[in-house]
Amino acid sequence: MINADHRTHKISVNSETGRLNAVLLHRPGREIELMTPQNAAHALYSDILSKPIVDQEYANFCGVFERWAKVYYVKDLLQELLDDNATREFLVCESCKIDGCESLIAELLQHSSEQLATELIEGVEVNGWKGDSEEDRYLLKPLYNLFFTRDASSSMYNRVLINSMSFSVRKRETLIYKTIFERYFNCETLNAVAWNSDARTEGGDVHIARKDLLCIGEGIRTNAKGIDYLAQTFAKEREKFNIIVQELPFEPESFIHLDMVFTFLGSHQCMAYEPMLKKTGNFAGKATTLISIEGGKTSYTTYDNILQALHAVGWDMEPVICGGSDPWVQQREQWHSGANFFALGDGKIIGYRRNPHTIEALDKAGFSVLKAEDVCSDKTSMEDYRKFVVTFAGSELPRGGGGARCMTMPINREEI
Repeated sequence: MINADHRTHKISVNSETGRLNAVLLHRPGREIELMTPQNAAHALYSDILSKPIVDQEYANFCGVFERWAKVYYVKDLLQELLDDNATREFLVCESCKIDGCESLIAELLQHSSEQLATELIEGVEVNGWKGDSEEDRYLLKPLYNLFFTRDASSSMYNRVLINSMSFSVRKRETLIYKTIFERYFNCETLNAVAWNSDARTEGGDVHIARKDLLCIGEGIRTNAKGIDYLAQTFAKEREKFNIIVQELPFEPESFIHLDMVFTFLGSHQCMAYEPMLKKTGNFAGKATTLISIEGGKTSYTTYDNILQALHAVGWDMEPVICGGSDPWVQQREQWHSGANFFALGDGKIIGYRRNPHTIEALDKAGFSVLKAEDVCSDKTSMEDYRKFVVTFAGSELPRGGGGARCMTMPINREEI
């Protein structure tokens, strides 16, 4: 067990919008350059990325967080953990077992912690590979999606839900996060797949709305059994608890998680994709269900949309519409994570600049529009604004299929 110093934060996330104190990020590394047009779909990307542009965009993204909260970086923590021999052996053996390359174990265990941390993220190439077979290039596979730190783990009150990923290409991510949270943060973890091998959860679908309420998306990544696991877990632990479940379309790929169509902006404002609220288009017939747990008994009630379900548990939300009022623009901006915002605090958010109609809607809703470049150069202080949206450039990052919330794993928030 790693004895982290006094600066390590305890896991404490009781809402989506309490002021952020600490967050886990991952700077995209060489792993995102290891895709080709042939394997991009297998890696769950909509396109291949240009790393120099990604580096510029991500520098402004993480620079905003570094001026607001304590930022932990995955690779730094992983490297520190690998200094412990027991953790090193566990990670190497389990990683090689998952990817079927046990022949690498002895060699990898001899590498420095720095080199090994890189290899566990970027993969290990076949010795003497000559370009004859792309599928055989890597024995230990690159973790193409690791910079989406939200997906494989979810801070859930004072614990972390290690998510049971729906695609094998992301399975090793959960191993790294489980190790980080259990051995660095000394945190208890939950895991739906340990309860039922068919249960699936992913962090983009899991919203910690408040102490007695989760909002969860049910779709291609999180399934009913995964939601049943959470319902049964909290039914055993809480006298009263609620879960609002929003059913999602299985296609197109822009609807993979709830946070692609709905995110909390503040205590009484949210960003929403209008067809989800009106149940039109791809959302026609998609159910919104409130699971109410009280005294060990569970009941189910269907509502017209997520706003009505929130009202039923005593919470009125004013929606800001992704893409503004034009249905065609709504589709375009939702496609590139126009509804995917992350809250640094109550009414203090960050998201892509590339969705101008969504940013205009936020401006009209009272959010001051700030540029990440100005924040990172200290030209603008976020502390000077009661409500704001920090916008950062995103031409390459959205091609990975996610936005600001997808790229952030909150560790600690102030209670609200």
